[in-house]
Amino acid sequence: MTHFFRSALLCSLLVVIGCKTAETGTQPTPPPAAPSVTEACNDQQKAISQEADKLASPYSIDQHVEKNFQDRQVSWLMPDALYQKYVVQTGAKNFGRCNDAACYLFAAPTKVIQDAVARSMVDGKHDPAVIGSALGLPAKNFEGPLKLMTLNLATTKTCARLPVDADPGVWKCTSPEDKDCFKFGGYTSGNIPEIMVINATVDQATVADIP
Repeated sequence: MTHFFRSALLCSLLVVIGCKTAETGTQPTPPPAAPSVTEACNDQQKAISQEADKLASPYSIDQHVEKNFQDRQVSWLMPDALYQKYVVQTGAKNFGRCNDAACYLFAAPTKVIQDAVARSMVDGKHDPAVIGSALGLPAKNFEGPLKLMTLNLATTKTCARLPVDADPGVWKCTSPEDKDCFKFGGYTSGNIPEIMVINATVDQATVADIP
């Protein structure tokens, strides 16, 4: 009996030791955090981003991206007529409003745009009022055939930051009822997350037709 209990005790110790080893074994290394979207920015844009982060403190572009753009996918809509006029006919290299320093483009999370478009489709065509309501923008912005552009900030190594008052295309809201106007903080007047993309290249974006 003594030999039996000694053997049983030894087996129990081996089991406990084995479990302890498994519990304290090396844990899988978590994947490295994605780099900040400002890493692709030049010194000028990084400086603007740092100032924007100070104004938004304790919020920041990195927190904004983590909260709203985790997959680094951004999208925007454009009437086909304007796409043909300003992108195709001019042979534009970048989307957005440009000055001597860069081209500036407001973009939203891809899923937000795609969901708005999907909800708007009736009999194979989009309803401008539904998209406008979903995005907090005037329906007239989405009349006629549209182009839906999508860009992956990470894979294309594209600079992005919080929008600021001095960006081209910015005009401030003057009343709570105003739409399609700018308020600082990373959200549109319709409370949709937005980000300022710098030099969003035409040849790196995917383009879809929205009838």
